[in-house]
Amino acid sequence: MFLLLVPLAALLIWGRSSPRALQFSSTAVAGNLVASWRSRLAALPLLLRVLMLIALVIALARPQLGFERVRDVSRGIAIAMVVDRSSSMGANMKLGGSTVTRLEAVKSVFRDFIDPQDGEMKGRPNDLIGMTMFAQYADSVCPLTLSHDTLLQLLDTVQLVDDQREDGTAIGDALALAGARLKQTEEELNRSGNSRSDYEIKSKIIILLTDGENNAGDRSVSDSAQLCKQWGIRVYAVGVGDKYGIQTAYGRLNVPLRPGFDDKALRALAETTGGLYWLATDADALREVHSEIDALETSEFEAIRSIEYREMYMPWALAALAFLCCEILLRQTLLRTIP
Repeated sequence: MFLLLVPLAALLIWGRSSPRALQFSSTAVAGNLVASWRSRLAALPLLLRVLMLIALVIALARPQLGFERVRDVSRGIAIAMVVDRSSSMGANMKLGGSTVTRLEAVKSVFRDFIDPQDGEMKGRPNDLIGMTMFAQYADSVCPLTLSHDTLLQLLDTVQLVDDQREDGTAIGDALALAGARLKQTEEELNRSGNSRSDYEIKSKIIILLTDGENNAGDRSVSDSAQLCKQWGIRVYAVGVGDKYGIQTAYGRLNVPLRPGFDDKALRALAETTGGLYWLATDADALREVHSEIDALETSEFEAIRSIEYREMYMPWALAALAFLCCEILLRQTLLRTIP
């Protein structure tokens, strides 16, 4: 609005600076004179004054330049898959219309859990997922990663233990190793400045899949359960095996097919850490378990938008000062007028 007053101010200044008239007896000689460069530039101070006023008004309007920034923040779940690959996982299990080993059934459902091919599960694109395999010894097959394609490639390489000396079921050691990996990853994110990171760990969980009891390693299941509880890790324990019915005097009773199966320890593990325990007797049951975990542990994705403003009045204020200085300099030197 103040810019509309600038032309009015220019007219007032022009009116006040209109040329003075002097009386001469004859103007015949003056009529043949050629206009000098000073006379041609006589209006330059007024132009500089108008430019100064325009720049000053713009500076007083406080112009700003805004920059919009969009930061995508994922609040995901850190998931450690702990899978038994001992020889007992070579027992048969139904998968669709075919019969496969328990390990192959677990791998198939695990693959659908990460990258589903149907609508039963949503997939875990925003989650850090790692994998630990165990038999006599626990091995970290894949660290926690968002690169799930790499994880699936490593999953394909996992096979049943083929050396009798390495056969066994070190559940406690595998849980401790997976829990340590989860804790280490969270600490690394915190050290890198988690408040400004594009990824945040919402919760930490372990999905344990085994068909046996802890009979190897240095740690017991209960010791590892206490560690996981201390580190804030929930354990979802899944017993992979079959049940069969026997007839007793009190009716039909379902018991584990293999006497070494220790579902009592797995139940206690889940209760200690705030997780859950399931017994999966076939691949369909395994898929239902993973679907339930998928629904229980949900990740979040958020786009944070912020606008940063930069003050732009200073260049206009400096321009106004420069125009004023030039006008004063010209009026007092080259374009000075008398009176």
